[in-house]
Amino acid sequence: MFDFTYPFDAATIIKKKKSLKRKLLERNEPRIKKKIAILGGSTTSEIINILELFLLDYGIDPVFYESEFGRYWQDAMFSSELREFSPDIVFIHTTSRNISSWPVLRDDYEKVNALLERQVSHFTSMWQKILHDLKCPVIQNNFERPQFRLLGNRDVSDYHGRTNYISRLNQKFYEYSQTNEGFFINDIDYLSASYGLEKWADPFYWYMYKYALCPHAIPDFAFSVANIVKSIYGKNKKAIAVDLDDTLWGGIVGDDGVEGLSIGQETSIGQAYSAFQSYLKELKRLGVILNVISKNEHENAIAGLNHPDGTLRPDDFVLIKANWNPKSHNLSEMAEELSLLPESFVFFDDNPAEREIIRQSLPDVAIPESGRVEHYISAIDRSGFFETTLLSADDDRRAEMYRENMERARARATFTDYHDYLLSLEMTADIRSFEPLYLPRIAQLTNKSNQFNLTARRYTEEEIRATASDGNYITLYGKLMDRFGDNGLVSVIIGRIDGDTLHIELWLMSCRVIKRDMEFAMMDELVAQCRTAGIKTIMGYYYPAAKNGMVQNFYATQGFYRESEDKQGNTTWRFAIEKGYRLKNTVIGII
Repeated sequence: MFDFTYPFDAATIIKKKKSLKRKLLERNEPRIKKKIAILGGSTTSEIINILELFLLDYGIDPVFYESEFGRYWQDAMFSSELREFSPDIVFIHTTSRNISSWPVLRDDYEKVNALLERQVSHFTSMWQKILHDLKCPVIQNNFERPQFRLLGNRDVSDYHGRTNYISRLNQKFYEYSQTNEGFFINDIDYLSASYGLEKWADPFYWYMYKYALCPHAIPDFAFSVANIVKSIYGKNKKAIAVDLDDTLWGGIVGDDGVEGLSIGQETSIGQAYSAFQSYLKELKRLGVILNVISKNEHENAIAGLNHPDGTLRPDDFVLIKANWNPKSHNLSEMAEELSLLPESFVFFDDNPAEREIIRQSLPDVAIPESGRVEHYISAIDRSGFFETTLLSADDDRRAEMYRENMERARARATFTDYHDYLLSLEMTADIRSFEPLYLPRIAQLTNKSNQFNLTARRYTEEEIRATASDGNYITLYGKLMDRFGDNGLVSVIIGRIDGDTLHIELWLMSCRVIKRDMEFAMMDELVAQCRTAGIKTIMGYYYPAAKNGMVQNFYATQGFYRESEDKQGNTTWRFAIEKGYRLKNTVIGII
């Protein structure tokens, strides 16, 4: 199968897009269906064709709405067809070709400012209309550099210059993004610079076909948009497993010794390895879980990671598997220990044979080609594995949370009675209705949790925000702490009120806290809130998905009665709230 991982073969994607689509569909993998509206200031048909391929590869089955050429603003503001389509995402494909008015040399500063504000208002009015009417995320291109610089190098600093004007427009877009949730920038300013602006914006394709970028650049462009979409819907990778020798440092620690490794500022190649370690350290701060898989003696691996010129240390990694087992075995074992699926991992190794073994044995693992050490960073960074659309307070502590989970697992092994083990954790939970502070993390969790998600529903932050403010819903989040540390926000319930009945539309929990009785603590609070609201019956729903089979009988353990089941395995459950309800949680203190 064609590899859609960066760097991909753009020419092959364009030439064979129909056969590639057919092969992607033949995979018969579970996908989430999403409606995407493309509002274009230039021709978008080929962008849609290529974007579809990347989304299918990410497990997203798109249905598209396409505006007529150049009618992006009219559709956003007035189109009844767009509103009937009811998109999950709106992507606005505008470029510098769609800037309607430019400064001229006779304009004074006030006139240029007024011109800028009118241009900004043209876009913000459209974004606000979409966010208000359609209540869905908006992806908007920023602007690439202009086709010419009338003032030469002064064009970037003089307020009459087009380069200066575009920079100021882009900054206005960024400021809007920082204050409006659900608004995302597709950075074509960066993409076009990386690709080569003259090739990217070749005017031949504009005058001939009204393409704002050359056809050969469309795969790079579509890949960038697809990365934003898959990040919004929780399709990012969560962890990376890296090799050591000739990957984190130059040389073989077992043969060359720690003193013989190339890392640090003394040599050019050592500087490159140091830069790569620093990049991985930044990924950790972003919430990516760092791990090591190396064919090495464990003590040699630890010695190498303690190199005085290294940036990464052993405690930067959650798991270090340095042994002589097959790396495929180590990776499978690692995924199980971290309660993650193999598809959550990126595997990075300088050895092509090791990459191929993982590729054959664990096909869902992402495996970028490493190339030379100077290109290690771009091999990972340009692949979009960790595209960031939401940041939460838990991200910076994620590695520590997983390490604490390993300590819990070791503690569990010392107990013969599981109830005693749970009591020994000294757990406390904070369970409340949705609060503004936690809405980004709640949205993030709905898009990351797969195995413990009873309805497999996903929510954008806008949808979470709307639900939190709707009096027809009961919402709960749960945070769990214990003697090893803070697990963060780990469970979410959303229930819709209909008379004296509550319909549970979402119940999910992080796999990190499965079998810790947090679900019973959540049930106790849910019943308490239902009683306050005069609700007599709770209806639960289980919809089977590719990865949530472990919770198919979850409602039975909570005392629900199974009311129905269809041929697809969808089940409906009923729970009658009675005055004699007995609390189910016996091991977690509620604060």
